[in-house]
Amino acid sequence: MRVIEAIGWGGLDQLAPAERPDLPAPEADQVQIEVAAAGLNFGDLLLIAGKYQERPLPPFVPGFEVAGRVKAVGAHVRRVRPGDRVMAVLDQGGFAEQALAREVDCFPIPPAMDFATAAGFAIAYGTSHGALEWRAHIKPGERLLVLGASGGVGLTAVEIGKAMGATVIACAGGPEKLAIAKAHGADHLIDYKTENLRQRIKEICEGGGVDVVYDPVGGELFDQAMRCANWGGRLLIVGFAGGGVPQIPANILLVKNLAALGIYWGSYRRQQPQLVEASFVQLFAWYREGKLKPLISHRFDLAEAATALELLASRRATGKVVLTTGRA
Repeated sequence: MRVIEAIGWGGLDQLAPAERPDLPAPEADQVQIEVAAAGLNFGDLLLIAGKYQERPLPPFVPGFEVAGRVKAVGAHVRRVRPGDRVMAVLDQGGFAEQALAREVDCFPIPPAMDFATAAGFAIAYGTSHGALEWRAHIKPGERLLVLGASGGVGLTAVEIGKAMGATVIACAGGPEKLAIAKAHGADHLIDYKTENLRQRIKEICEGGGVDVVYDPVGGELFDQAMRCANWGGRLLIVGFAGGGVPQIPANILLVKNLAALGIYWGSYRRQQPQLVEASFVQLFAWYREGKLKPLISHRFDLAEAATALELLASRRATGKVVLTTGRA
């Protein structure tokens, strides 16, 4: 089978196409998947650089999420059967024509959802739903500020925020990206490249602020967004795609009774898998109702993984970027 290997820790020059034997039969609680598509995430860049939470020894195959058909199942697997169309979340190994996943990490996909869409669905939508539902407990009528609102996870927060009844303020760089956020349900738009974030929030909120900040970007915008939060507001720390890890002034949290909440969705797969399963029941219901309209902005062949990841690293992509294998 074809794979993309990281032959060492470092930049994208460490990625190389390779041939490996087909995977062995799945263990008792595993599912073997014929991969049709794999989703790309910023975490892949960190994994390749040796800066992720886990550091597999090279050579290894990156890739945290896939979609395809079930090829075989272990003896104890009951939720899926050979031939089923599924998406799955992995610790690594997604940039390949076959993958092994735990049964608990596999989810049958709706009939109308294609494999490319499914490959980019799990982590982005799962993260945003978990952040807004489990961590921020957002309520209908509250104001939600989404930074990086046209990116892979930011755009899902726009859609899920609307589905949960929030007023969504989308912040992104440039009119093209903001147009995408608007098309996916944003009520208000802020161009951080040409507008002052704090001033625009005051105008939009009629002198007030926002109740929830969703930040997958980090950097200097976080500080501005924090100061736009209402008393009792919640700050969702989702990631650092902008490169900078913000240092939070504790006195501002104290004075405004703010809560700074981290959300590492991947840890819920092992700590509270029942929450993840229930989350996808809700997300797939919203998808069938047309409330979620996943955007796949770029598709690349598996062999073009380095080019695809460079697009992601440069923050030129909107929505999700996926690799396709031509299988399934």
